[in-house]
Amino acid sequence: MTHHPPSAPLTAALTAAERGWHVIPLRPHDKRPALHGETVCPGIGDCAGGHRKWEDRATIDPDRIRRAWASLPFNVGIATGPSGLLVVDLDMPKRKSKSCSADTPSGVTTFRALCERAGQALPTTHTVRTASGGVHLYFTAPAGARLANTAGRLGKLIDTRAWGGYVVAAGSITPTGPYTPVNPAPPAPLPDWLHSLLTPRRPSRGLMAVPASSRASRYAAAALRAETATVRDAPQGERNAALLAGARALGRFIAWGDLPRDVVEEALWGAGEAAGLSSRRCRATVRDGLNWSIAHNPQRRTA
Repeated sequence: MTHHPPSAPLTAALTAAERGWHVIPLRPHDKRPALHGETVCPGIGDCAGGHRKWEDRATIDPDRIRRAWASLPFNVGIATGPSGLLVVDLDMPKRKSKSCSADTPSGVTTFRALCERAGQALPTTHTVRTASGGVHLYFTAPAGARLANTAGRLGKLIDTRAWGGYVVAAGSITPTGPYTPVNPAPPAPLPDWLHSLLTPRRPSRGLMAVPASSRASRYAAAALRAETATVRDAPQGERNAALLAGARALGRFIAWGDLPRDVVEEALWGAGEAAGLSSRRCRATVRDGLNWSIAHNPQRRTA
């Protein structure tokens, strides 16, 4: 009986699993998961008790991995949350992108500047070169922390992947090019200063500080909860617009005396940062939205 050597994608998947990293199959030559979605779930196997999403189905079981990669040369995704990882994604400016010009620095350049401003050395850790020429920096997440994905919080063209996210593993190949290891060393612990920047700042007073002594203020408190939830759940590309809309919607309650401005600001800042917006962007957007709304709603609600 002839034994064929494992394919390169299978080897990549098994290598990741040996490190304790939970993997999922990605479509061949693509970055999208190859697993079925909820709308077409067959309700069998892993999903016999209900649909399981890709993060739940990610595995380090070598037998499951061999079976999954037996039929097609799937690319390899690493589910960062279950793997105990936080990966910093330093991207390259995309051609013809409205948000990037010819002078836009790469994520690597911006991250170097961030380290310099923080007085910190550029971290040395497990590093992968992406197909686009960017870089993935792998870190182990702090024990007990459940960090979420971020987009632009550390700077332009810098995203992070943790719970709710995945990265394309070294050994995968896309039409743009391969993902290749640059530094195969084990991931370093996430530096404390980066952890601090990636931890959403929670409002010091919170929604409980909103008075609920009148029907108007109860309505205002409900609006505050609804608007902040909308901002937190806004998809990428729509987050700043959602934050601005939320600030404009809530500004009238400040003008009418139903909500304190500092409570609204802190709640919206926290929601914006939790969604992945930078602190500077959140403050500017909230200020502009509230000022506009207050100016257009000068009257105070009568009792």
